[in-house]
Amino acid sequence: MEPAGERSRPTLTGSLSAVGFFSIALGSMIGIGWVTALGSWLRLAGPGGAILAFALGGAVMIPIGLCYAELTAAIPVAGGEVAFAYAAHGSGRAFLVGWFLAFGYLSVSAFEAISIARVLGYLVPGIDRWPLYELGGSPVFATHLALAASLTGLIAWFNYRGGSTAARLQTILLAAFLLMTGCLVVFGLTRGTAGAVPSWFGESASGPLAGTLSVFVTAPFWFVGFDTIPQSAEEASSRVSSRQLAGLIVVSIVAATVFYALLIFAVALLGDWRQIASSPLATAEAFRMALDSESAARFVLMAALFGLLTSWNGFFLAGSRVLFSLGRGAVISKRFGAVHPRYGSPSVAVVFTAIATLTGAALGPGAMLAFVNVGSLSIALAFLGVCASTSTLRTRLPKLDRPYRIPAGRTVIAAAFAGAAIVLGALLIPASPASLRWPVEWMIFGALCVAGFIVWAAGAADRGSETEPDRAFAILGETARLLDRPRSTASAEPHPESWRE
Repeated sequence: MEPAGERSRPTLTGSLSAVGFFSIALGSMIGIGWVTALGSWLRLAGPGGAILAFALGGAVMIPIGLCYAELTAAIPVAGGEVAFAYAAHGSGRAFLVGWFLAFGYLSVSAFEAISIARVLGYLVPGIDRWPLYELGGSPVFATHLALAASLTGLIAWFNYRGGSTAARLQTILLAAFLLMTGCLVVFGLTRGTAGAVPSWFGESASGPLAGTLSVFVTAPFWFVGFDTIPQSAEEASSRVSSRQLAGLIVVSIVAATVFYALLIFAVALLGDWRQIASSPLATAEAFRMALDSESAARFVLMAALFGLLTSWNGFFLAGSRVLFSLGRGAVISKRFGAVHPRYGSPSVAVVFTAIATLTGAALGPGAMLAFVNVGSLSIALAFLGVCASTSTLRTRLPKLDRPYRIPAGRTVIAAAFAGAAIVLGALLIPASPASLRWPVEWMIFGALCVAGFIVWAAGAADRGSETEPDRAFAILGETARLLDRPRSTASAEPHPESWRE
């Protein structure tokens, strides 16, 4: 293989701190579900069952996170899962992982752009103005689109100026969010009483176990976000070691688990959770009832607003890095691999992510919920792909330097496979409360697969213009030296992965 120094490779500026990485991951995970979904958690499982469900959900995510940790420390390049899949299986699998992952991240980014108006609607009455059209039974207002466009532009601007700028924004937002929610938790723990809780588990006719399992199968999706660290690993400053990146992935999962458990517990102590659960914004209702104050509810919603912005910024950053990785390796159009000469950011990928976010936001809440559910399936497929890549690379690249190595590797990797299968099963098995809805969501998933085939076919010219050794170096950097790839004698597309065969 050609020495790396003989070929230029677009790289992103390395300036992200450990605090920045942690802020991106945790901020992406805790988002706004603790306000909008808490009522359903309580109705299904009760506070005790919900806490147990999240504890089990965190436990399921840890082995998956450990797989991410080993590969991120070993291959700290932009795009994370794309690079892992390419090293293990080649361009085709890398595209599949990247395509589904990008859709998942961009659908979440678009959903946050829609949700911002819903949260502000409770804080600023009268924001629903000038309906333009209706999709999926929900009207789309001009004011909502203007708000989505303004904030998308702001987040895109921070990301366009580089990962460190986006991380500073994330750190500020997360600090404000944790300060506000910390006050809520402390108030609930000090002012509430465990004796006032009517029961700790749900009162479903199927029994408390069924309710707890109903929350458990959805819990892993509230942890999605730790995987934003691998997307931006290339942008780590010289002060952040590869081993630290691995540790931050696991720490962020543990921190999110503790956050959800403490918040549910604190809310349960404030009053009759059966009454609280009937509210569409159960957390805000709990504090309104406890303090008999609308200001308390507004304070909760302000905290939720910060949480929404941290999630939005984190997934926006992650989505743009996936597209950049695919473009840098000429798996899709090379334009996506462009780096801004001044800011060292994936400028074209950032602009495209902003456009995709606004396009999704224009669909309105009626249509976007279905896209987010399909996006969850897409991210779950990426989880499974990383588990497979971890196992494969241990065999194919035994000489790969692994600053962090999973303890009891085979056992943990097997547990990660099982956890990823649970997540997929929750979305695919019709009896699951988290399963895709027929026919709309399955039609969207089918359309996504067809669109992926079209994009793959359209990228044939760019893929054919790149020799396989050059593609390997573009995606993997110095790690490409370990791959046993014969030099291509032609740039044609027919057998881009013949070295695997």
